[in-house]
Amino acid sequence: MSWNRQHLITLEELSLAEIEQIHNTAAVFKGVLTRKGPKVPALVGKTVVNLFLEPSTRTRTGFDMAAKRLSADVISFDAASSSTTKGETLRDTAENIQALNVDMIVIRHAAAGAAHYLSKILRIPVVNAGDGAHEHPTQGLLDTFTMKEHFGDMRGRKVVILGDILFSRVARSNIHALTKMGAAVTLVGPSTLVPQHFTAMDVTVSYDLKSALADAEVVMLLRIQHERQNSSLFPSLGEYTGMFGLNKTRASWLNPKAIIMHPGPINRGVEIDSDLTDGPHSVILEQVTNGLAVRMAVLYLCSGGQPEKLNTLIA
Repeated sequence: MSWNRQHLITLEELSLAEIEQIHNTAAVFKGVLTRKGPKVPALVGKTVVNLFLEPSTRTRTGFDMAAKRLSADVISFDAASSSTTKGETLRDTAENIQALNVDMIVIRHAAAGAAHYLSKILRIPVVNAGDGAHEHPTQGLLDTFTMKEHFGDMRGRKVVILGDILFSRVARSNIHALTKMGAAVTLVGPSTLVPQHFTAMDVTVSYDLKSALADAEVVMLLRIQHERQNSSLFPSLGEYTGMFGLNKTRASWLNPKAIIMHPGPINRGVEIDSDLTDGPHSVILEQVTNGLAVRMAVLYLCSGGQPEKLNTLIA
């Protein structure tokens, strides 16, 4: 199957076959990353711009390293170092970058739809690194890639996403991917952060933590996104932790082979206790490692690379 997309904007628009193609390509690149010289000449002579207008650690560093492992030239900058602080529009910023003959833009922005907007006005590939509370497609891809490494076929697997769902782009991307992969997804948290309208996405909404976690094979914790909330949606962090924080007792309700996930940044002692974050069921650092391979796959495919040429490329 050939890859026919120039942009990666959402997982909602991808087919299951396309998601699997990215996963399969990522698996090849993960093998490359274990070699003594973990670089391939896939993007030699190309320039990738990482335009991060919201704070980021894992995603920005991951895309930076992914482009370099593919032998691209990389330019990374944030809001503080861009002319958006002087009133320049996103369109003008992006079109000026394109005028420098760069080959791809990776964008993170606080506004939902920002990446989609750029994909309509630019000639070069656009990759969404997170747009407001809308989507974070590469996070959803790396999370599901990690799940597949542990469980293989995800059909029928019980996955719980626990926390601030309302403001989470990570939750939305994971929901789109997991439901296409056939997983049984349950969303849990305070009713103010997990409204019933999410059931329209073919998931279960629950406010009963014990029944939701019972025999779950994956639990993904999400932090409270205070920066996107205009008002307090629960009494206090302490009360949230008391009702929905994951601790050893609550983790015992999970399937014995369950994995614990978190996209980061983690607020230890709020949504999850430190002993679980660092414990044997945690795959949080595996997610970060897999993110590099997944982002290499996305950059390679969106730049015009084809899966059938991979074996020759990495030889």
